[in-house]
Amino acid sequence: MKLLPMFSILCSLFILSSCGELETSTFKSKANGIHASGKTKSKLVSTPSSFSKAKSSNGFLPVPASQEAIAIGAKLSKDKHGMPTYSLADRQRYVRTTAYSHQENEPGAHGRKNAIGTNLKYGSVRSAAADWSRYPVGTKFKVKGLPHTYIVDDYGSALVGTNTVDIYHPTLRSMRRWGTRKTEISVIQWGDWDRTLKILGGRKKYSHTRKMYYAAKAKVDSGQTKKFASR
Repeated sequence: MKLLPMFSILCSLFILSSCGELETSTFKSKANGIHASGKTKSKLVSTPSSFSKAKSSNGFLPVPASQEAIAIGAKLSKDKHGMPTYSLADRQRYVRTTAYSHQENEPGAHGRKNAIGTNLKYGSVRSAAADWSRYPVGTKFKVKGLPHTYIVDDYGSALVGTNTVDIYHPTLRSMRRWGTRKTEISVIQWGDWDRTLKILGGRKKYSHTRKMYYAAKAKVDSGQTKKFASR
């Protein structure tokens, strides 16, 4: 009978040790970007030195795109705005950017909420909207000359079928100051295609989200997105 307490203590220590190993294993999995699905997130990459060294003169507006970026873009097929359409392999891009704000109070907009239901960001990380079949949700990029990291967490019907990136601003004044401008961006991390399809798949009753869903699905089904899952 005296052995029972000692046996209980040993069992407890074994269980705690096992839990510790499980917790450590789980932490390592998260650190390596491994999810329950067993898939890995796209790796975060740095921008080229020529891009990162460029600095905005006023800290608000981007610096002009390089002539090299413009020349490369000129050889590619164009969208309806005359801007180049890139492959997923191309991270340096010459793009048309626009600006939007929750203060516009557009029909269908949800105040400060973005398309994934969280608050629009405007700090060191800032929200952006795009066609999710070209920039899947969670895609991160830098704008030449600016220190912020932009993340695609929103979309808009006017963006579908275009390569335009819409930059979020908290006020109408800053939105108008940005206006519409062509600049250079560097994609530092591709977003999650599975999450993109899951979100859009539940919104197919709307024409713009349906178009993005099938365009994104075509890329996933073709296998071209797998090449960049870990890049």
